[in-house]
Amino acid sequence: MKRKNYEDLKAEVWDTGRCSGCGACIAVCPADAIVFSTDDGSDNPVNTGYCKEVVDCVPCGACYAVCPRTDDVKIPKDLTGEYRKIVPAKSSFEIPGKQSGGAVSAILLDGLERGTIDAVITISEDGWTRKPYSVMITSKEAILMKAGSRYNWHVPVLTALNEAVVGRKYSKIAIVGTPCVVQAARLMKESTNDLVKPFGNAIRLIVGLFCTETFDYERLMQDKLKSEMDIEPWEIRRMDVKGKLEITTDRKIIDLPLAELEESIKEGCKVCTDFTALMSDVSAGSVGSEPGYTTLVIRNDTGEGFVSNAVESGKLELSGEVNLKLVEKLSRAKLSRA
Repeated sequence: MKRKNYEDLKAEVWDTGRCSGCGACIAVCPADAIVFSTDDGSDNPVNTGYCKEVVDCVPCGACYAVCPRTDDVKIPKDLTGEYRKIVPAKSSFEIPGKQSGGAVSAILLDGLERGTIDAVITISEDGWTRKPYSVMITSKEAILMKAGSRYNWHVPVLTALNEAVVGRKYSKIAIVGTPCVVQAARLMKESTNDLVKPFGNAIRLIVGLFCTETFDYERLMQDKLKSEMDIEPWEIRRMDVKGKLEITTDRKIIDLPLAELEESIKEGCKVCTDFTALMSDVSAGSVGSEPGYTTLVIRNDTGEGFVSNAVESGKLELSGEVNLKLVEKLSRAKLSRA
């Protein structure tokens, strides 16, 4: 049977507006022939004109195999998915810039110190413009400096995975991203494609972030916030999405209904049904926990092991109960919307 390639990916995902922009296809392409420019307003990658399977008849199909939005991939439609436990958590030490409880940073820091992970693929941003980019983190100091979720912005997170696996030969990588990033990372780990296996084998931990949708940087930051509302990027201290977009500046807290931001939401987000990152090892978000805490959804042995290690080392504290109804409410809203 003919293996599907980038032409199938383009027809099924890129041309239909379903692309999540996760960057997985860019990371695994052995010819480096898929690129993504976030500067031109594009919602999906493009092929530079070469595909080893299409042009040279060399079996590949790596890009199609890792895309979470193809016809072949069936994402579970569930509110919270399978899990061992759901608990509020926070770091036991101060983390400047943390989004909620700093639990994810505490888990990653513990992993780097123990040597159970050797690199982290996630998002960072320019402190002045708030423009996001994919980043590979390999030091404890950088984990603390980069703390704080930037899932509000659309960015091809997994593009940095290529440098981590192919360039640097890291073999114990943690992925931190939104549900679409999680789905792609899980496809890598489960793939039988020989070109994808090195990436899947190198991923040790998948951390998912609760997500209702992501926004295009230019459409939201430049067109809406700066031009319409006179909010400069450098004034923003924190952004969070909890059924609305909450923007914190030094002067005030602004709540924007998502209905007002429809034009800023990426098209690919509108088909997503996954709020709690169902295919992760451990999911994290601020919904359902008291201020200052992170809601952790521990899903399997891997997630439980990393959380337990962080608790044992004194870096992570678990306390109280999660308002599961609130998590399910937002999960249900995303399901019904898509």
